[in-house]
Amino acid sequence: MEHSIHSFDYQLPPALVAQYPQSRRDQSRLLVLVRNPGRWHHTRFSDLPAWLDDRDLLVVNDTQVFPARLRGRKNSGGQVELLLLGLPVIQENGSNSQIAQGRGWYRASRRLKVGQRLEFGDDLHAEVIAGNGSREIEVRFWTDKLDILQALSAAGEVPLPPYIRRAPESQDGERYQTIFATRPGAVAAPTAGLHFTPEILAALKRRGVEVVSLTLHVGPGTFQPVQEENYTRHRLAPEYYQLSVESAARINRARASGKRIVAVGTTTVRVLESQGDEGVVRPGEGQCDLFIYPGYRFKVVDRLLTNFHLPRSTLLLLVSALAGRELVLQAYQEAVAQQYRFYSYGDCMLII
Repeated sequence: MEHSIHSFDYQLPPALVAQYPQSRRDQSRLLVLVRNPGRWHHTRFSDLPAWLDDRDLLVVNDTQVFPARLRGRKNSGGQVELLLLGLPVIQENGSNSQIAQGRGWYRASRRLKVGQRLEFGDDLHAEVIAGNGSREIEVRFWTDKLDILQALSAAGEVPLPPYIRRAPESQDGERYQTIFATRPGAVAAPTAGLHFTPEILAALKRRGVEVVSLTLHVGPGTFQPVQEENYTRHRLAPEYYQLSVESAARINRARASGKRIVAVGTTTVRVLESQGDEGVVRPGEGQCDLFIYPGYRFKVVDRLLTNFHLPRSTLLLLVSALAGRELVLQAYQEAVAQQYRFYSYGDCMLII
């Protein structure tokens, strides 16, 4: 069947799914995939500056992961777990307490009902204000002692991806965050950026590489499997993005001067392409739901730095749209054979 999601499958030994980051960010392995004539090179991320120069502009995602997973109790006494889908929106309140409204997916022994009270630690309280009959609910938070974001930070934990089969540890607060992270709102890290260090950035700048940022707050939909046999029928959950006037202008100047646009991560690709029109990008903000799969004609992005992605995933489809399904799957086979580490805390690939 044409457009079958099963044609984007591959075999991955579970032992290659990285459960912890490397001791140093820049010690991840780097597979450099050359699209034409279709070959690859094995190296380390610390060698990235050798592959880029003053003809390249690097675009990074500056979103920051917030502690979106909350574990608490219902007022009836049962346990509840809530994964927020975005940063709660703070609302005006005349009293001394602060309130906010948010949406999330929950787990509990019984269905939560509108009006049900939830307690997350001593200082963060919530009430269910709406539900859609499934595991998604809207809640109103309030706190008496702290502001909402402080209370959320104190009560929440790092929302590690489902394939990292362990509880969050102290190092995850720093390592599941890029050095570019300045704008809280993501529930998953833009993982291609996890390999960068200040030293790598300095080396890139000495090579004449420009660095520009944009924002896309990664949602949990990034881990949602493609359920449709025909992947073109799949729909991505919208995610908030912002591309500033300054960043758009710098990208457009770079393209006008013949520079190559190097996207750090699939999230960056989606913003650039959603805002692109024949190579020119428009500033703006809103909700991005652009789904890129083979056959897509890229308007802005020339090169891509990305981690290795799950089989049959929208992220693997995007990478294949840029480099070709057969070449990408061959490179994945090589990465498996060479014992690369996969997924969020794993190694990475530069497509040139």
